[in-house]
Amino acid sequence: MATIMEGSLSKWTNVMKGWQFRWFVLDDNAGLLSYYTSREKMIRGVRRGCVRLKGAVIGIDDEDDSTFTITVDSKTFHFQARDADEREKWIRALEDTILRHAHKLRWDPSKPAPSVQDFDKKLIEADAYLQILINQVEALEERIDKMQDPSDKSHGLHIRDHANALLENVKHSIVLLQIAKNTAHPVNGIFQPATSTYTLNDSSPTSKPDSALSVAAGAHRPSMTLLVPDISYSSSEDEDFYDANDYTSTPLSAHGLPIFSSASDQLDAAGRTPGSGMSPLGRRDSEMSSSVAPPGAGGGAGAPQERRPGVPPLLSDGSLDYDALYEDEDESDFGPMEAHGSVVTHLLSQVKIGMDLTRVVLPTFILERRSLLEMYSDYFAHPDYFLKIADFKDARDRMVQVVRWYMSAYHAGRKSSVAKKPYNPILGEVFYCHWNVPGLPHGNDPHVQDGPVPWCDRNQLTFIAEQVSHHPPISAFYAEHYNKKISFCAHVWTKSKFLGLSVGVHNIGQGCVSVIEYDEEYIVTFPNGYGRSILTVPWIELGGPVTISCAKTGFTATVEFHTKPFYGGKKHRISGEVYQPGDKKSFLSITGEWNGSMHAKWADGRSEVFLNVNEIPIVKKVVRPICDQSEMESRRLWKEVTAGLRLNDIDKATNAKTELEQRQREEAKERKERNLQWETKSFRETGGGDWVYVSPLISRLQRNGTADLPAPSDQR
Repeated sequence: MATIMEGSLSKWTNVMKGWQFRWFVLDDNAGLLSYYTSREKMIRGVRRGCVRLKGAVIGIDDEDDSTFTITVDSKTFHFQARDADEREKWIRALEDTILRHAHKLRWDPSKPAPSVQDFDKKLIEADAYLQILINQVEALEERIDKMQDPSDKSHGLHIRDHANALLENVKHSIVLLQIAKNTAHPVNGIFQPATSTYTLNDSSPTSKPDSALSVAAGAHRPSMTLLVPDISYSSSEDEDFYDANDYTSTPLSAHGLPIFSSASDQLDAAGRTPGSGMSPLGRRDSEMSSSVAPPGAGGGAGAPQERRPGVPPLLSDGSLDYDALYEDEDESDFGPMEAHGSVVTHLLSQVKIGMDLTRVVLPTFILERRSLLEMYSDYFAHPDYFLKIADFKDARDRMVQVVRWYMSAYHAGRKSSVAKKPYNPILGEVFYCHWNVPGLPHGNDPHVQDGPVPWCDRNQLTFIAEQVSHHPPISAFYAEHYNKKISFCAHVWTKSKFLGLSVGVHNIGQGCVSVIEYDEEYIVTFPNGYGRSILTVPWIELGGPVTISCAKTGFTATVEFHTKPFYGGKKHRISGEVYQPGDKKSFLSITGEWNGSMHAKWADGRSEVFLNVNEIPIVKKVVRPICDQSEMESRRLWKEVTAGLRLNDIDKATNAKTELEQRQREEAKERKERNLQWETKSFRETGGGDWVYVSPLISRLQRNGTADLPAPSDQR
């Protein structure tokens, strides 16, 4: 047995409902992780269980530096190392073994699998080539002996030394191949010689092919037992903790992806509550609309036809309605995923735990039909909650309302019931939209010509986003309401990391709420995002701490987005505390789910519902028609990719996406050759690395002569 690593780890067991010490042995040749109750039991060969590593996926939790998982055979086994360094050593060794067995020679499935006789033939061929090499080296030595010129003889001796080294390597390789062939690895890990009862022509129905060297039924087989069992096992299946419900409750396709019998089954498996109309991120189907432009905003080639489920949106002239594609909620979540499951597993085999995914090209079919810049507008899915911040007269009430708006911002972020990834914006891409705020009249005020969205009036909330950097990928966005004198400016640098069964996205950056009338700035940070269960039914969760603080008033808040515990526990939980200036004890505590109900407990003992995102309507943003958009606006840029995804034409979507990315590479190359720097349009970088809107509301109000306004800061 080629042991490359052994040592102690803790393994979760259901018998004791906790972690149990085990001694683990990693066999690189067999692709097997065996475990024993002690090192002594390992020496005696009393194995407790084993985990097959061929086709396995390693997973880690970014919030925990000692635990990791191995998922294989529709099970997820949980392990715990002493510390982060020990976990890293095990993960690297396991990944190397998995990669080695994933890249083993693959033969044509239409032909018979190689037998041991085929292996013997190859050994004989190798031995014949070895003999030829020996003869050539002997001939070389005879020729060297006859050489008279010292320089020629020296050169000949140098060649002979290299030939002898090659000869020894070939000999050694053949010996190792013979040893590998004749070495048996039974289930308990102890070598046992062949028995006379094992026949070479064994073709019984119970005979199974060797996992390291597949043997066709009825073919000659070696006198050895199986190297690796057909499935990972332990001495008692009830003992092991594994996430069986996450993987085996739904039938799997040949690619290891779920097969659904109906759309309702698919949604339930993805985490929806039957009858609730809620997607995993809390967005209600009843709030979706296929309308894109307000009345009178332009109709393109014709008015949209009435939509039928499953039918692509068309204009009256029969052409594709690109605008409606972005609002269309008819997502085909598992058609493409199931058809391309092998692409996902191939991608996973190419990346390592902890690898930065910023430059990894992901398959097109996992994309959501919109740009990341448009996704950031979801922070204002409840614009009335944002504007209420400026209505409160008391600083404490304003702080509480900032927290309430912030906590309402995350549940509306997904269109699909299954987590998908928005398009990576290209450099210079922009996105504009606005909201007609409930309770506020619009259309009567003058347009804000010098604002971010010049076709909107003073009583509409306007939004602009721009991709200001490609490496690193930084997006900046800004929103304002002229009459309420409130704005929000933010920049986010996304850094993705592969975690095995999950993908982590670290959101680096911050945002600033400016309440101009009170000269207050509230600095907010952002939680990290995680795409979980990427091999089955992907779902999103948020994790990590965020802070909200106002330097002028001294009010602060901390909110913790809790990831699902390693075993058990609930998803999407949050807890938060809000503090008065100088106080160490909070005056408000918040608990609940960020995509559901959150409860407030005040210092005076009062308790109440702080926010229930399921009971407040999402206000739909308004985007001008694509025919009126500039070339670099998100929806126009990505319209062919969006059309390909909606029509389930993955080749069309991939080609359109590749064309955009290639254009970006060519433009970057040209700038480099001409020694030109990229110039942003609507945002500028400050000395501290922040990005701010070039013409914020407070600056324009000052230029227009509005009295009693504070001086603008770089945060605005």
